[in-house]
Amino acid sequence: MPSSAPQHSNKNVIDIFTRKPLSELDDNPIIRIAAELDGLEILYSNADDQDKLFSVRLLAWGLRRNGEVVGLVPWLDKLVPCNKINDPLNGQWQGYYDEGVDELFFSAPVHKIVELETAAEYYDYECDSADEIIQEIPDAIGTHAALSAEGSHSIILKEVISWQLSNSGHIEAMLVNEEKKVTTPVLPGDDCLYAASTSCEFRYFFQHNIANKIKNKDPDAMAAISLLKDSN
Repeated sequence: MPSSAPQHSNKNVIDIFTRKPLSELDDNPIIRIAAELDGLEILYSNADDQDKLFSVRLLAWGLRRNGEVVGLVPWLDKLVPCNKINDPLNGQWQGYYDEGVDELFFSAPVHKIVELETAAEYYDYECDSADEIIQEIPDAIGTHAALSAEGSHSIILKEVISWQLSNSGHIEAMLVNEEKKVTTPVLPGDDCLYAASTSCEFRYFFQHNIANKIKNKDPDAMAAISLLKDSN
Protein backbone atom coordinates (compact mmCIF):
# COMPACT_ATOMS: atom_id res chain seq x y z
CA MET A 1 0.00 0.00 0.00
CA PRO A 2 1.50 3.39 -0.97
CA SER A 3 2.21 5.73 1.91
CA SER A 4 0.16 8.87 2.31
CA ALA A 5 1.69 12.10 1.01
CA PRO A 6 2.63 14.55 3.78
CA GLN A 7 0.24 17.46 4.27
CA HIS A 8 1.96 20.83 3.95
CA SER A 9 0.62 24.04 5.47
CA ASN A 10 0.67 27.44 3.79
CA LYS A 11 0.87 29.22 7.16
CA ASN A 12 4.63 29.69 6.93
CA VAL A 13 4.76 30.42 3.18
CA ILE A 14 4.77 34.13 2.28
CA ASP A 15 3.50 35.55 -1.03
CA ILE A 16 6.40 37.60 -2.50
CA PHE A 17 4.10 40.39 -3.70
CA THR A 18 1.70 40.93 -0.80
CA ARG A 19 4.05 39.76 2.00
CA LYS A 20 1.05 37.92 3.45
CA PRO A 21 0.80 34.19 4.30
CA LEU A 22 -0.62 32.10 1.44
CA SER A 23 -3.11 30.65 3.90
CA GLU A 24 -4.53 34.14 4.41
CA LEU A 25 -4.78 34.74 0.65
CA ASP A 26 -6.48 31.37 0.14
CA ASP A 27 -9.19 32.45 2.59
CA ASN A 28 -9.76 35.78 0.83
CA PRO A 29 -11.12 34.94 -2.64
CA ILE A 30 -12.91 37.19 -5.11
CA ILE A 31 -16.66 36.86 -4.47
CA ARG A 32 -18.05 39.38 -6.97
CA ILE A 33 -16.82 41.18 -10.10
CA ALA A 34 -18.00 44.31 -11.90
CA ALA A 35 -16.91 45.26 -15.41
CA GLU A 36 -14.98 48.53 -15.82
CA LEU A 37 -16.97 50.46 -18.44
CA ASP A 38 -15.54 53.99 -18.13
CA GLY A 39 -12.11 53.35 -19.62
CA LEU A 40 -10.06 53.46 -16.43
CA GLU A 41 -6.54 52.13 -16.78
CA ILE A 42 -3.56 51.06 -14.73
CA LEU A 43 -0.10 52.56 -15.04
CA TYR A 44 2.95 50.34 -14.78
CA SER A 45 6.69 50.59 -15.25
CA ASN A 46 9.39 48.12 -16.16
CA ALA A 47 13.13 47.85 -15.78
CA ASP A 48 13.84 48.14 -19.51
CA ASP A 49 12.53 51.71 -19.72
CA GLN A 50 12.56 53.23 -16.27
CA ASP A 51 11.81 56.77 -17.50
CA LYS A 52 8.39 55.83 -18.93
CA LEU A 53 5.04 54.68 -17.63
CA PHE A 54 2.81 52.38 -19.66
CA SER A 55 -0.96 51.94 -19.49
CA VAL A 56 -3.34 48.99 -19.75
CA ARG A 57 -7.12 49.17 -19.66
CA LEU A 58 -8.81 47.66 -16.63
CA LEU A 59 -11.09 44.71 -17.31
CA ALA A 60 -13.04 44.73 -14.05
CA TRP A 61 -13.09 45.32 -10.31
CA GLY A 62 -13.21 42.44 -7.87
CA LEU A 63 -14.61 42.30 -4.33
CA ARG A 64 -12.69 40.04 -1.96
CA ARG A 65 -14.33 38.25 0.92
CA ASN A 66 -12.71 40.64 3.41
CA GLY A 67 -14.28 43.66 1.67
CA GLU A 68 -11.20 44.80 -0.27
CA VAL A 69 -11.89 45.93 -3.86
CA VAL A 70 -9.10 45.51 -6.44
CA GLY A 71 -8.73 46.23 -10.13
CA LEU A 72 -8.29 43.20 -12.41
CA VAL A 73 -6.32 42.97 -15.67
CA PRO A 74 -5.34 40.11 -18.00
CA TRP A 75 -1.59 39.88 -17.39
CA LEU A 76 0.57 37.35 -19.26
CA ASP A 77 -1.41 34.12 -18.79
CA LYS A 78 -3.72 35.04 -15.87
CA LEU A 79 -6.27 37.57 -14.70
CA VAL A 80 -4.54 39.25 -11.78
CA PRO A 81 -5.22 41.96 -9.17
CA CYS A 82 -3.38 45.10 -10.27
CA ASN A 83 -1.65 45.56 -6.93
CA LYS A 84 0.01 42.15 -7.35
CA ILE A 85 1.85 43.20 -10.53
CA ASN A 86 5.30 43.59 -9.06
CA ASP A 87 7.89 42.14 -11.39
CA PRO A 88 10.75 44.46 -12.47
CA LEU A 89 11.03 42.78 -15.88
CA ASN A 90 7.39 42.29 -16.88
CA GLY A 91 5.96 45.29 -15.03
CA GLN A 92 5.39 46.98 -11.68
CA TRP A 93 2.02 48.51 -10.82
CA GLN A 94 2.16 52.26 -10.21
CA GLY A 95 -1.55 53.02 -9.68
CA TYR A 96 -4.91 53.42 -11.36
CA TYR A 97 -5.34 56.15 -13.97
CA ASP A 98 -8.31 58.19 -15.23
CA GLU A 99 -7.22 59.68 -18.56
CA GLY A 100 -10.33 61.89 -18.76
CA VAL A 101 -9.25 64.00 -15.79
CA ASP A 102 -5.54 63.04 -15.85
CA GLU A 103 -5.73 61.64 -12.33
CA LEU A 104 -3.62 58.94 -10.69
CA PHE A 105 -5.16 57.11 -7.72
CA PHE A 106 -4.50 53.99 -5.69
CA SER A 107 -7.85 52.77 -4.36
CA ALA A 108 -11.00 51.57 -6.11
CA PRO A 109 -13.55 54.32 -6.91
CA VAL A 110 -16.32 54.66 -4.35
CA HIS A 111 -19.04 54.01 -6.94
CA LYS A 112 -17.49 50.64 -7.81
CA ILE A 113 -17.15 49.68 -4.14
CA VAL A 114 -20.84 50.51 -3.59
CA GLU A 115 -21.85 48.58 -6.73
CA LEU A 116 -19.94 45.47 -5.70
CA GLU A 117 -21.00 45.50 -2.07
CA THR A 118 -24.65 46.02 -2.98
CA ALA A 119 -24.60 43.28 -5.62
CA ALA A 120 -22.80 40.83 -3.31
CA GLU A 121 -25.43 41.39 -0.64
CA TYR A 122 -28.30 40.96 -3.11
CA TYR A 123 -26.85 37.89 -4.88
CA ASP A 124 -25.98 35.89 -1.78
CA TYR A 125 -25.47 32.50 -3.44
CA GLU A 126 -25.45 29.14 -1.71
CA CYS A 127 -23.31 26.82 -3.81
CA ASP A 128 -22.86 23.07 -3.69
CA SER A 129 -19.28 23.06 -5.00
CA ALA A 130 -16.23 25.27 -5.47
CA ASP A 131 -16.50 24.91 -9.26
CA GLU A 132 -20.04 26.28 -9.50
CA ILE A 133 -20.22 29.41 -11.68
CA ILE A 134 -21.68 32.34 -9.78
CA GLN A 135 -21.12 35.13 -12.29
CA GLU A 136 -20.15 35.78 -15.91
CA ILE A 137 -19.33 39.16 -17.46
CA PRO A 138 -18.57 40.03 -21.10
CA ASP A 139 -15.08 41.14 -22.05
CA ALA A 140 -15.31 44.86 -22.90
CA ILE A 141 -11.63 45.63 -23.59
CA GLY A 142 -10.94 43.39 -26.58
CA THR A 143 -8.82 40.77 -24.82
CA HIS A 144 -7.37 38.07 -27.08
CA ALA A 145 -5.88 34.72 -26.11
CA ALA A 146 -2.78 33.55 -27.97
CA LEU A 147 -2.74 29.83 -28.73
CA SER A 148 0.23 27.94 -30.08
CA ALA A 149 0.87 24.22 -30.36
CA GLU A 150 3.95 22.86 -28.61
CA GLY A 151 6.97 23.36 -30.88
CA SER A 152 5.02 25.49 -33.35
CA HIS A 153 6.35 28.83 -34.60
CA SER A 154 2.89 30.22 -35.38
CA ILE A 155 0.15 31.51 -33.11
CA ILE A 156 -3.61 31.80 -33.33
CA LEU A 157 -5.43 34.72 -31.69
CA LYS A 158 -8.93 34.13 -30.33
CA GLU A 159 -11.19 36.79 -28.87
CA VAL A 160 -12.13 36.36 -25.22
CA ILE A 161 -15.94 36.47 -25.10
CA SER A 162 -16.46 36.53 -21.35
CA TRP A 163 -15.01 35.86 -17.91
CA GLN A 164 -16.54 33.36 -15.49
CA LEU A 165 -16.22 33.64 -11.72
CA SER A 166 -16.53 30.37 -9.82
CA ASN A 167 -17.50 29.87 -6.19
CA SER A 168 -13.82 29.21 -5.40
CA GLY A 169 -12.92 32.75 -6.50
CA HIS A 170 -11.18 31.57 -9.66
CA ILE A 171 -11.86 33.59 -12.85
CA GLU A 172 -11.65 31.96 -16.28
CA ALA A 173 -11.42 33.51 -19.76
CA MET A 174 -13.98 31.94 -22.10
CA LEU A 175 -13.22 31.26 -25.78
CA VAL A 176 -15.35 30.03 -28.68
CA ASN A 177 -15.16 26.44 -29.87
CA GLU A 178 -15.95 27.02 -33.55
CA GLU A 179 -17.09 23.42 -34.03
CA LYS A 180 -19.82 23.85 -31.42
CA LYS A 181 -20.95 27.34 -32.46
CA VAL A 182 -24.59 27.36 -33.57
CA THR A 183 -25.76 30.98 -33.37
CA THR A 184 -24.11 34.37 -33.71
CA PRO A 185 -23.12 36.57 -32.09
CA VAL A 186 -21.73 34.34 -29.39
CA LEU A 187 -22.80 35.72 -26.01
CA PRO A 188 -21.70 34.95 -22.43
CA GLY A 189 -23.13 31.64 -21.27
CA ASP A 190 -23.21 30.09 -24.74
CA ASP A 191 -22.71 26.31 -24.80
CA CYS A 192 -19.88 26.67 -27.31
CA LEU A 193 -17.62 28.50 -24.85
CA TYR A 194 -14.70 26.84 -23.09
CA ALA A 195 -12.10 28.03 -20.59
CA ALA A 196 -8.78 29.12 -22.12
CA SER A 197 -6.82 27.41 -19.34
CA THR A 198 -8.21 24.01 -20.37
CA SER A 199 -6.40 24.22 -23.72
CA CYS A 200 -2.83 22.93 -23.78
CA GLU A 201 -2.18 25.43 -26.60
CA PHE A 202 -3.04 28.53 -24.54
CA ARG A 203 -0.04 30.79 -23.95
CA TYR A 204 -0.83 34.45 -23.16
CA PHE A 205 -3.43 37.23 -23.11
CA PHE A 206 -3.13 40.37 -25.24
CA GLN A 207 -5.30 43.47 -25.30
CA HIS A 208 -6.84 44.47 -28.61
CA ASN A 209 -4.23 47.00 -29.67
CA ILE A 210 -1.38 44.50 -29.35
CA ALA A 211 -3.50 41.70 -30.83
CA ASN A 212 -4.20 43.81 -33.91
CA LYS A 213 -0.50 44.57 -34.31
CA ILE A 214 0.23 40.85 -34.16
CA LYS A 215 -2.48 40.16 -36.75
CA ASN A 216 -0.86 42.77 -39.00
CA LYS A 217 2.59 41.27 -38.35
CA ASP A 218 3.95 44.47 -36.84
CA PRO A 219 7.76 43.94 -36.45
CA ASP A 220 7.92 45.16 -32.84
CA ALA A 221 4.94 43.02 -31.82
CA MET A 222 6.37 39.94 -33.52
CA ALA A 223 9.72 40.53 -31.81
CA ALA A 224 7.94 40.69 -28.46
CA ILE A 225 6.19 37.39 -29.22
CA SER A 226 9.57 35.79 -29.95
CA LEU A 227 10.90 36.98 -26.60
CA LEU A 228 7.87 35.54 -24.77
CA LYS A 229 8.33 32.20 -26.50
CA ASP A 230 12.03 32.11 -25.66
CA SER A 231 11.31 32.83 -21.99
CA ASN A 232 8.59 30.17 -21.75
